[in-house]
Amino acid sequence: MNEDDITVMAQKMGRIAKKHGIFIATAESCTGGGIAAAITRIPGSAKWFDRGFVTYTNDAKRDDLGVADGLLEQYGAVSEPVALAMAAGALARSAADVAVAITGVAGPDGGTPEKPVGLVHLHAVSPAGDRSAEFSLPGDRATVRARATVAALHLVRALVTQS
Repeated sequence: MNEDDITVMAQKMGRIAKKHGIFIATAESCTGGGIAAAITRIPGSAKWFDRGFVTYTNDAKRDDLGVADGLLEQYGAVSEPVALAMAAGALARSAADVAVAITGVAGPDGGTPEKPVGLVHLHAVSPAGDRSAEFSLPGDRATVRARATVAALHLVRALVTQS
């Protein structure tokens, strides 16, 4: 997986977003803005990308996206419920039609037996519906982040084209 692979997927998603007349927002933790960076590398992405939130800490998830303390305490930041709350928060706090969120453990540290390095939760949401995904991605930190970015772009594409 390299930058060209990521750019190709961002271009595909951009064509779909333009075709459907939608704007996208991102809420990112483990990718640190990588999804937004991939999108904004595409010339003309201002016609379909609204904004990105990088919420690396639990405080940022609460403050910027409205993720409830109870979710963070009960499930932890790397969980499906938190990914859903991040996506819903990004959608509510933007002018986007679709929001995608990602939270995970990119490594090399931070993994546990329950939540190992490479575990990633994604959620995409729109008024028409939502999709979630969980992956256990192999590789070093850069590889996990790159694969997670592509997976998030695929998830948005799948959500948009399902309608």
